[in-house]
Amino acid sequence: MSKITSEVEELVTPILEREGLELVDIEFVKEGRDWFLRVFIDTPGGGIDIEQCAAVSEQLSEKLDEADPITQNYFLEVSSPGAERPLKKEQDYANAVGSFVHIRTYEPVDGAKEFEGYLLSYGEEGAEIEMKVKTRKVKLVIPKDKIAFARLAIDF
Repeated sequence: MSKITSEVEELVTPILEREGLELVDIEFVKEGRDWFLRVFIDTPGGGIDIEQCAAVSEQLSEKLDEADPITQNYFLEVSSPGAERPLKKEQDYANAVGSFVHIRTYEPVDGAKEFEGYLLSYGEEGAEIEMKVKTRKVKLVIPKDKIAFARLAIDF
């Protein structure tokens, strides 16, 4: 995590605790000529609304103006992580057990680097998923240290 996203996390965490919300992710990215600070939040059970996002945005904007951790001009966006919420923390994986997920690895596992299937468990060994390979269901454990990115996915 970059210095800026760490500082923003320190500023937004007390706001989210007061509001009964949780932090999903923070990104500070340049797109074209513009910089964007994106803060993704949700309720513990999922299902955040626009009023909650607006309340956090207003409070965080004030804190950012006071602390001034970002030197360049940027756009602040506070929003829901959406249906394909990233899985970053241990609790995210625990909450996702039984859900359809997409996992990308740093290096091949069993000959592949991308996997989609149902998350059966997540523990010390890694993420156990059940995926469909042609007409069969196959179980596979993806080691934690090989997971580059994971998110909820939509099963069609």
